[in-house]
Amino acid sequence: MRDIYNKLSELIEKNTLCVLATIVTQSGSSPRGPGTKMLMLKDGSFVGTIGGGKLEKAVLDAGEGVFASLTPVMLLYRMQGEDVDANEMICGGNARIFVEPVFPGSPDYQNIIREIHELNKRGGSALTATVLDPGMWKKGLAPRMFMKADGKKAGSLNSIDGAEEIIQLNMKEMIAKRVPQVMGFKGNDGSTIDVLIEPVISEPVLYIFGGGHVSKQIGPIADLVGFSVVVIDDREEFSMAQNFPYAKEVITCPFENVMERLPINESSYLVIVTRGHSHDKTVLEQALSTPAKYIGMIGSKRKVKITFDNLFAEGFTREEIDRVYSPIGEEIGAETPEEIAVSVVAQLIKVRAAG
Repeated sequence: MRDIYNKLSELIEKNTLCVLATIVTQSGSSPRGPGTKMLMLKDGSFVGTIGGGKLEKAVLDAGEGVFASLTPVMLLYRMQGEDVDANEMICGGNARIFVEPVFPGSPDYQNIIREIHELNKRGGSALTATVLDPGMWKKGLAPRMFMKADGKKAGSLNSIDGAEEIIQLNMKEMIAKRVPQVMGFKGNDGSTIDVLIEPVISEPVLYIFGGGHVSKQIGPIADLVGFSVVVIDDREEFSMAQNFPYAKEVITCPFENVMERLPINESSYLVIVTRGHSHDKTVLEQALSTPAKYIGMIGSKRKVKITFDNLFAEGFTREEIDRVYSPIGEEIGAETPEEIAVSVVAQLIKVRAAG
């Protein structure tokens, strides 16, 4: 999703028309779920994927039509029977895909993309709402809105009485589910107007403490699967930005009081892979006082036991210690730095998926 929004922002800045496809609903088995997006350019190139195969070809064809008509379409694709190639993996589900033009001059789109970028930088969550009913579209534009929990918004659904108030009342629950959904609102004529509601949640920040071999392997994999990576080490030679080109930030500072420098919150992930037992303990005892979603520390079972025993002796409770994933990573028999990185990132994904 990060690539989609980055490219959208770039195209809007360049005043370039593009077409955005979003899976609205999905039933049965299909390659990708609701909310999945693909951004298409006039030259035939695209960013993201709807799922590949004939489904993606159908969406690309629909995109060409939208470039020509400058009007959104709702594509219904059945992944069964004649729609499925015998040589393809048969998913056997159905999907509705909303394919719409993105006009660079649209103030609503400009403001919404700006708000999403700001949210991704600072953290937090919000919702976007897009009207799917063709009767409500104006000059090829579907009314849309971005709304944060505090009521701050960009765009508008004023054409649907009471919709914004209802969305705000249900915002917490919809964000918690993390899954896009279609809500029906009553129009003035008594008809039902479908609105696509999509949670927008900033990418979780992964703080990696230690700039050694394991850190260098964890970072790029974590970045690839949607974590925003920050690397911290107390040695300048191990915290040079050029060694971590994928990182959002690389920090050189002592491990003592390091948490005071970092905006750790409930969506933060902390991976402790420093060069030694004492540094790991220094970082861990600070980490336990944060609300971080995930705290993992590398080490053998013996080292972990010694560290935990020392923390118990200092007054830390069993409940606090039980927050720590250590030895770190999923059990896959990992030995090399590369294998350890795979096991660690797999665990990060598992924790993130559990909500």
